[in-house]
Amino acid sequence: MFYNVYGDRTVVVTGHTGFKGSWLTAWLLKLGARVVGISNGVPTSPSHFECADLGAHVADLRIDIRDAKALASAIAKAAPDFVFHLAAQPLVRHSYNEPIETLAVNIMGSAHLLDSLRKLGKPCAVVMVTSDKCYDNVEWDWGYRETDRLGGKDPYSASKGAAELVIRTFVESYFGNGNAIRVAVGRAGNVVGGGDWAAERLVPDCVRAWAQKQPVEIRSPHATRPWQHVLEPLSGYLTLGAELKKRADLHGEPFNFGPPAEQNHSVLELLTEMKRHWPQATHIVAPNNEKPEAGLLKLNCDKALALLGWRATLDFVETVQMTGEWYRTFYEHPGARMLDVTNAQIDEYTAAARRRELRWLQESTASA
Repeated sequence: MFYNVYGDRTVVVTGHTGFKGSWLTAWLLKLGARVVGISNGVPTSPSHFECADLGAHVADLRIDIRDAKALASAIAKAAPDFVFHLAAQPLVRHSYNEPIETLAVNIMGSAHLLDSLRKLGKPCAVVMVTSDKCYDNVEWDWGYRETDRLGGKDPYSASKGAAELVIRTFVESYFGNGNAIRVAVGRAGNVVGGGDWAAERLVPDCVRAWAQKQPVEIRSPHATRPWQHVLEPLSGYLTLGAELKKRADLHGEPFNFGPPAEQNHSVLELLTEMKRHWPQATHIVAPNNEKPEAGLLKLNCDKALALLGWRATLDFVETVQMTGEWYRTFYEHPGARMLDVTNAQIDEYTAAARRRELRWLQESTASA
């Protein structure tokens, strides 16, 4: 899997204590990597990072990526073979309340990391994770391609679009032909899965309420999203990192990672499917007086299929089932080893990909 490139290699994961970052960390550990995690803290309580006890298995560094000096020192000491940059302020609604924090973390934090790598002086494959919200969303019916215009009407989306410009600047100005650093971009959004307890997200709101036998309050039942399990984009990022190590032609390229176009379901549809795994679960629809979020947003992932051989594995029902099962284990079996549950779901996901003979699991014939 992934050409075995991660085994016995040093991999830096920024944002390793977050939802996606902690699942990526668990997967890298299964692949035999030495993981160096960089985060400014654990973002929620409970958290996937803590309940899976991942801190016991990695070099767990608490650094704010806005601290350029500390970040550069950590990167120099780690001397990584791979970097996956996931550290971010990830919430749209929080960005309205804290725009400067959001811009500083997501734009300057990315710049600080890239500047640290500029000084590294050894080969390193770098996957910069941004977001589907980097696109200028005009809410059309078809998926955004990597060549579509960047933008952002809210501070979070603007920060991701701007981060992409920063990445392009470093690629063109410092990481040109012959440089030891190769950089690519992964774009995804709206992931679900066990262990997410972020504020003001649908699935975490559901499980928090339902664990207390309370109805969950939702605001926009008809808003649609391309929901995907957290392991879907992570398989894309790992594929991209492995291919980037081998193939110079991928340097500087962005890639979308998302489900098929038909897997664009409404909030209400996701809620209905989640209820299958939570007896007596209920919800109420509250007035939505908050700042606006996009009502329709989906990605075209043809480029990832064509150049990486990657496409999503799970359908909508499987995605929600895996998510519900993880949370049910956590809430109903307090003594369960959640890292074992996480690893079992990684194995389940990989087995499903193999059964479907997905190309992203196969060896590439591309030359470096």
